[in-house]
Amino acid sequence: MSDIGLPEWPQYDERERAGLLRALEQGQWWRMGGGEVDAFEREFAEHEGARHALAVTNGTHALELALQVLGVGEGDEVVVPAFTFISSSQAAQRLGAVAVPVDVDPGTYCIDVAAAGQAVGPRTRAIMPVHMAGQLADMDGLAKLSADSGVPLLQDAAHAQGARWNGRRVGEFGSVAAYSFQNGKLMTAGEGGAVTFPDQASYEEAFLRHSCGRPREDRTYRHRTSGSNFRLNEFSAAVLRAQLSRVDEQADTRERRAPLLARLLAEIPGVVPQARDPRADRVPHYMAMFRVPGLAGERRDALVDDLVSRGLPAFVVFRAIYRTDAFWETGAPDATVDELAARCPNADALSEDGIWLHHRTLLATEEQIHQVAEIVADAVAAATARPGAAK
Repeated sequence: MSDIGLPEWPQYDERERAGLLRALEQGQWWRMGGGEVDAFEREFAEHEGARHALAVTNGTHALELALQVLGVGEGDEVVVPAFTFISSSQAAQRLGAVAVPVDVDPGTYCIDVAAAGQAVGPRTRAIMPVHMAGQLADMDGLAKLSADSGVPLLQDAAHAQGARWNGRRVGEFGSVAAYSFQNGKLMTAGEGGAVTFPDQASYEEAFLRHSCGRPREDRTYRHRTSGSNFRLNEFSAAVLRAQLSRVDEQADTRERRAPLLARLLAEIPGVVPQARDPRADRVPHYMAMFRVPGLAGERRDALVDDLVSRGLPAFVVFRAIYRTDAFWETGAPDATVDELAARCPNADALSEDGIWLHHRTLLATEEQIHQVAEIVADAVAAATARPGAAK
């Protein structure tokens, strides 16, 4: 394995150490008695331009809680992009709702607004755009679709901390948004998540539901709503406060490196990088994504293995959700895999030939970015030269 010295992930320093010690020494490690979770929620809401933020156990729970607050339940429908991590659909399906996959834009890999509009019906209770790799979905088109249909948006912003669309942050669109702080994300405590809300009433309902339906000051177990225990602990919140303190600086570095890598990748025969909508004026770049049309399925997988062997943090992209067994266990639409694939040709093709590099790649030096592109070029050339490779 070659080693070009890419930065490691997660990154930490004395800020995390000090935060953990602060959480330890306060003597209360539960959010109801400590101060770290409360402080993180205030700081994260301010960072994202939201009125309220609620920290939760992970990004999947963030989506599930947000959907429940939006009133999604048994028999309802939630429109989701076909190309996304499975949590986007499973959060709805676990509430008894039906996840309705729609196609994505072939350039940005985000939900196709026209396809989402065609999928809205009388049972639709939410539309869930996923901000893929930190590239915001078409929030102008989605806002109009939501206003025209009366169906609220739930932004899956797991990849999008600090993103902006025409100068507006994720929390400034007047819709609920869910975030993830899983180990590979832009900021992390190993696991964790958050939901941001535009109004007090939604936040208060979410607080109850994330704490087993129990009010903050309750001492007599008078649970007001159904719910679960999605509470974040004080140690994780202390780490996330430190992570938040450097997330903008890291995003600035990625914004400088990403155009260079995209240009270099685009110069490689057969490689097509993810496009950027010009209205997305700040992209935090959770992934450096690209496609290699003609190298699909097992050939694409072999290419990723080769990239890993050459020292790159490379991965195959998400499988189209309807091409997983998990999608069909509960809450699936009345359609076959082939029917959904025919409706979602972009998502289907992308999931076959797409590749992504972890965002720590974009924290590298310019010289290292050139080395990354050279490695990709060599690996793609080798893959296309193998017998049986598509031309």
